[in-house]
Amino acid sequence: MRFFTPTNTDLYWNNLNLRWVYTDLFRSIYGQTKNFHLANDVLHDAIVKFAVKNSLKQVDEPQAYLRGIVKNTIVDYYRDSCHYVDLDIAGNQSPLIDPEHALSDRYSPEKIADIKQRMLALQHIIDCLPPKCRQVFWMHRIEEQAQSEIALALKISVNMVEKHMIRALVDIALAKHYLLNEK
Repeated sequence: MRFFTPTNTDLYWNNLNLRWVYTDLFRSIYGQTKNFHLANDVLHDAIVKFAVKNSLKQVDEPQAYLRGIVKNTIVDYYRDSCHYVDLDIAGNQSPLIDPEHALSDRYSPEKIADIKQRMLALQHIIDCLPPKCRQVFWMHRIEEQAQSEIALALKISVNMVEKHMIRALVDIALAKHYLLNEK
């Protein structure tokens, strides 16, 4: 939708009508992002990228080229935002994040169900390990104890601790291979 018609008094920069940039293009960006500040950031980044490209080679269709840059910049912003947890979700009091609360907005119900099924399968694999093997695995991987500390606590040799860890890791790796290739 066009909100203006070009006139003789319009200001141009690198063959771009700046009135078009700050009316039509900005409104289009705002309509996609629904965030005034993000729309300003996207427009600024797109203009900088356009200026760099235009200084290297003259662009034939500057408006179309700038729209393409804007589209890619919006995609980049949304991809980058997926890497961070919103502080409103995480809560300002605790640095720890409640996975049920934080992930509920980030993943679909199918993804959450898949993750829960895989976690239950992993728990079942760990539960099926021999008692000493399971205890060694838990102490080393979950409680982050050194192998020598585990050997002292369980009154077994460090060599046996290593064998129990190898057994646990091999069983988990085989089960992981089976679970991933099952689908």
